[in-house]
Amino acid sequence: MAGEPKRRHSKARKRTRRAAINLAVNLVDCKNCGKLTIPHTVCKNCGFYGGKSITKEKVQVTRA
Repeated sequence: MAGEPKRRHSKARKRTRRAAINLAVNLVDCKNCGKLTIPHTVCKNCGFYGGKSITKEKVQVTRA
């Protein structure tokens, strides 16, 4: 039989654990401008991704 927790973990404890996981993201250099960015995302500084410019006209924002 598997052990069961005696008490429920609080929301703060759960969120602190998840926040620490997100701090461990590896940063890579942008190939266009050289700034540190999160991998597999558009560079916030120059707007390039994968060697191509991602412009605001191509991104469609839907608001509910």
